Amino acid sequence: MKCRSGFVTILGRPNVGKSTLLNALVGTKIAIVTDKPQTTRSAIQGVLTLDGEKNPFGVTIPPLPGNEENPEPSPTVAQIVFLDTPGIMEPRSGLDELMIEEIREAMVERDLLLFLVDASQLFGPKDEKALDWAKDAGLPCFLLPNKIDRIAKPALLPLIDEYRKLYEFAEVIPISALTGENLPLLLERILAYLPEGPLYFPPDHITEQPLRFLVGEIIREKIILETRQEIPYASAVVVERFEEKENLTYIAAEIFVERDGQKGILIGAGGQMLKQIGTRARKEIEELLGRKVYLELHVKVRERWREDRRFLSELDWRKMVGG
Repeated sequence: MKCRSGFVTILGRPNVGKSTLLNALVGTKIAIVTDKPQTTRSAIQGVLTLDGEKNPFGVTIPPLPGNEENPEPSPTVAQIVFLDTPGIMEPRSGLDELMIEEIREAMVERDLLLFLVDASQLFGPKDEKALDWAKDAGLPCFLLPNKIDRIAKPALLPLIDEYRKLYEFAEVIPISALTGENLPLLLERILAYLPEGPLYFPPDHITEQPLRFLVGEIIREKIILETRQEIPYASAVVVERFEEKENLTYIAAEIFVERDGQKGILIGAGGQMLKQIGTRARKEIEELLGRKVYLELHVKVRERWREDRRFLSELDWRKMVGG
């Protein structure tokens, strides 16, 4: 059985819609999404397998290279392994530096880069820094002006012209990750750049992220959505217990902040803020697991945890949710 398969990294400055795109492509929420920059702290893998039974976008898998004497039939299966990365920024903490390492690792042994920009905003220094990363990777790179649902189509042309002056992109495909506009076209063009290869994962596989990670990310998303100022950036979530019981799943998680004042805000008057975060998180976790959940949250203070490499190492920052 012929198969096209490969690895694709999604790259860009913070808040351009990388996680929204990943979720849209794989058809499941595996990366949290908020309106705040640096919501994504870890590289998130998502797998899309297309075959005769599963092809939600209705895309045609392009034939593999052949010759007139021995033409290659069109593959019937394709698998794309996407990697969503944290937004590229100047590191300001030890945690930020580890996130930069995540991005750097996500550029190794890839077949293709998807460089996302916000089509509703002008090219800026953060876009320039992200573009430098794309250039240095030396891989085929697609320019994806995202959020085209927010702008008039004629406004796209000057933006695209500006980027084309800066780099020779393999493809330029304006998209809306939110509405799905042009995503079938994007997938067809991605597949054209992928080589013949194996199925790296079973056809029904969607992500490598463990359930503990996904649960912790849901809790962190609710913290970001419910709080303001420095709280979202000073919070980390560690799922300490995850127990499958007869009638429900028991989950205990610790939320780390850096100061007593932040702890007070996160708990709220009479514990109302923490209760609200827990209720919203529990409902989404129940949807994820398909069963009842008892969620217990505790808030702890760990001063300057984002700068404490030893602490991050002890917690295994790649598995905790806050790194």
